[in-house]
Amino acid sequence: MSQEVAVYGCGGFGRGIAWLAQMCGAQVVCFIDDDEATQGKLINAIPAVTLTEARRRFPDARVAVAVNDPRTREMLASKASGAGFGLATLVHPRVELSPWVQLGEGSIVREGCCFSVDVELGRHVLLNMDCTVGHDVVVGDFASLAPGSHVSGFVHLGRRAQVGTGAVILQGWQGAPLVIGDDAVIGAGACVTKSVPPGETVVGVPARPIVRARAKVRLSSHSRRELELVRRPSREESLERTHVS
Repeated sequence: MSQEVAVYGCGGFGRGIAWLAQMCGAQVVCFIDDDEATQGKLINAIPAVTLTEARRRFPDARVAVAVNDPRTREMLASKASGAGFGLATLVHPRVELSPWVQLGEGSIVREGCCFSVDVELGRHVLLNMDCTVGHDVVVGDFASLAPGSHVSGFVHLGRRAQVGTGAVILQGWQGAPLVIGDDAVIGAGACVTKSVPPGETVVGVPARPIVRARAKVRLSSHSRRELELVRRPSREESLERTHVS
């Protein structure tokens, strides 16, 4: 008998994960959704229910948390575990996975991904479509890799780190890995050449931190001249001020 899976989240990503679970041979018994407007509906022929109802109707199901945002995924995984559910680990059949890859509980790996050797994924790691992961990479719990992102060898991704679509992280070195800190964000299309501190967002090629823009007013030469005329008193005003003094 196939494993029953309940998918937590029924947005676009959640619907894709339901299809992934089916491709893995699982029976998707329901979506779990906290939005009352969605509960009771059929979504792609799958009922959307509350967490409580899912636990009552499908006590043997395992939950796949299908939300991109790492913090939300962490919160929902905690709710599902607290309700008594086990967590589903899903790996698409069209994934290149060496025997020397460790997958943490609740991880989701979508189609087209490719792993090298000696790779360690934490709990509830998400790899979207067509990602590559090089040798000796460590990915922290609840980290997310968006479609088409590439992580080279000797890289460590922190807890809840996010790698944007098409981003590239270049290699570190044995004994000196390139480190992406906890809660760091790598912007779409960025090329990361050095470690990124926790909580920092980097973008561009090469990737650099986002700096908050300073409030500056750029004036044309004509505008500056107008302001000077406004600030500068007329000859009559100057004489009047001299007379009053």
